[in-house]
Amino acid sequence: MTSTAFITHRDCQLHDMGSYHPETPERLNAISDHLIAQGLDSYFSYHDAPQASFQQLKRVHAAAHLERLKRASPELGIVHLDPDTAMNRHTWQAALRAAGAGVLAVDLVMAGEVENAFCAVRPPGHHAERSSAMGFCFFNNIAVAAAHALAAHRLSRVAVVDFDVHHGNGTEDCFKGDSRVLMVSIFQHPFYPYSGTERPAANMLNVPLGRGADGEEFRRVVSDLWLPRLREFKPEMLFISAGFDAHYEDEMGGLRLLEKDYAWVTEQMKQIADEFAQGRIVSMLEGGYSLSALARSVAAHLRVLAEL
Repeated sequence: MTSTAFITHRDCQLHDMGSYHPETPERLNAISDHLIAQGLDSYFSYHDAPQASFQQLKRVHAAAHLERLKRASPELGIVHLDPDTAMNRHTWQAALRAAGAGVLAVDLVMAGEVENAFCAVRPPGHHAERSSAMGFCFFNNIAVAAAHALAAHRLSRVAVVDFDVHHGNGTEDCFKGDSRVLMVSIFQHPFYPYSGTERPAANMLNVPLGRGADGEEFRRVVSDLWLPRLREFKPEMLFISAGFDAHYEDEMGGLRLLEKDYAWVTEQMKQIADEFAQGRIVSMLEGGYSLSALARSVAAHLRVLAEL
């Protein structure tokens, strides 16, 4: 049995927000090409992402948000929902697949078919709030997955770990005040979306980092703040919002992480999952816009997940 599922769908590459947009279909090609070049592709079990159902989406999103997005979907061209976030005729399907990937990942892990799963999907999700799309995100993929673990598999406690360079405001919006969910995160501050520091809910451990913070500072936060809180919480499943735009080479942000930092934090999360959650981890791609750095970082993350 392979220990790690790799979940994606070709629909995710058809979503396109325009030729100069950083959240590009090439991101997924860069990842798959690098895994093949490194000889890593044969170590995973591959799955096509299903479409998330409205029932699954409505666990974290308002029905009006779903209807609004569906109506906004264009027949031709590109429609902007805000200056950063746009839909083409394939976006609706891609977004359903991206959210559905997390649902399938939870089902595979809970069934014991794999120990963990990585969802190579786009559009990303962690900025999508209950009632609004923003920041390249339409549905909150990680929140849909975590809510599925709670509702369909009757877990009592799940943790969301977010190391994207941007604060996961949408995930916080979906779960603030929900004692079944602990969210731990780092993000560059002050920086888009300019949230996460104003009186967060008790189940949110948000750690802002200043521009230029490096792997040493990141590791100190994880060791001193994240790990004690996770151990106290004892999650039954871990969800990772795996954004790789805090990488030193990524011009989208100003943090200075390297592949070895992503490998290290994945090791720490694997240890928590082994201690409390029977090894159960679902990781979902968020940001990461320097194609080479993204591909190398995902490979480092996957090597640890699959124990390669």
